[in-house]
Amino acid sequence: MTSLQITFYLTAFLALAGGAGLAWSRNVVHAALFLILALLAVAGLYLVLLADFLALVQVLIYGGAITILILFAMMLTRARELPEAMDNPQKPWAGAVALLTFLGLVVVAYTTPWPGLAASSLAHIDFKEIGSSLFIDWAIPFEIASLVLLVAMIGAIIIARPEEGE
Repeated sequence: MTSLQITFYLTAFLALAGGAGLAWSRNVVHAALFLILALLAVAGLYLVLLADFLALVQVLIYGGAITILILFAMMLTRARELPEAMDNPQKPWAGAVALLTFLGLVVVAYTTPWPGLAASSLAHIDFKEIGSSLFIDWAIPFEIASLVLLVAMIGAIIIARPEEGE
C-alpha cells in the first residue's frame, strides 16, 4: 500500500468520524466542531485527488464561513426553548434508513464497472485561470449567492429578536 492510499484512507476515516460525531452530538457547539472536522477531512481528500482549488475553497468557504453562519443561526434561534425539537422518537427509523442507504451505495460502488484514468490524462489547472473564470464568467451568480446568504442571516436575526412582551 502506498503512502497516498494510506493518506486517502486516513482522511476518509476522519470524514466519516466527523459525520458520525455530527449526527450523534447533542451539543450544538460540539456538532459544529465535528462538522469542521468532516469538512477539513474532505478538503484533505481533495488534496489527495490533486484538486488544490477545491481544497482551498472547502477550507475557506465551508470550513470557515458556512460553519460560522450555521453557528450564528443556531445560537440566534430559540432551539433551547423547544426540547421536543431536539429529541425525536423516529430516530431508530432514521438510523435504519441511513444504514440501508449506506449499504446500497456500497453495493453500487462495488458492482459498477468504473473506467480507469491514466496518470497522463490528468490536467493541472492553474489558479490564475480559475480566478479569471470566476471573476469574468461567474461574477453574477457569485454575487447572487452572496445576497442569498445575507438575506438568510438577516432573516435569522429577525426571527431571533425577542417579541415586544418578552
